[in-house]
Amino acid sequence: MKIFRYLLPLLVSGFLVSCGSNEVKTDDASSSAAASASASNSRSLDSESSSVGIEDPQGVMLDALDDPDNTLTMRVIYFEYDSAEVEQDSLDAVRSHGQYLSVNTGRLLRLEGHADERGTREYNLALGESRAKTVRDLLILEGAQPEQIEVVSFGEERPAVFGSDEASLQKNRRVEIVY
Repeated sequence: MKIFRYLLPLLVSGFLVSCGSNEVKTDDASSSAAASASASNSRSLDSESSSVGIEDPQGVMLDALDDPDNTLTMRVIYFEYDSAEVEQDSLDAVRSHGQYLSVNTGRLLRLEGHADERGTREYNLALGESRAKTVRDLLILEGAQPEQIEVVSFGEERPAVFGSDEASLQKNRRVEIVY
């Protein structure tokens, strides 16, 4: 019975991904052209590197990952104790990374799962992996390809902050997004 607990969410997410459609249906060709022009104005596409980016004051195209005002600069996702659920305040950043990867099919990233020092070494490695896989699944739902994503778990082995107080432990329960 426990296998269904894990299998059902995986099947549902697979169904949702396969049923998704990128097709936009419009009755008017001019509204389609206007939408296309609007989309190209809202995002600059560097055809050479296939990278959505911004233009600096000198007219040089910068990657969107380098834009300090972009949610893509958020590359650490924090978790509650003993949980692999992405918090609501981190969902926008994860979605942005997924959308970025869907447009930039040549980009690869590594998701590094971490845990705090509580629990056994084996449990923390599994928890870090579970956290990274949760983020991976959300990225894929936003259009990233599985081949673009590598999942690694360090468990409690690479703490961001040393200490046993709650603030330190909270900083260690994370997934780092590394491009």
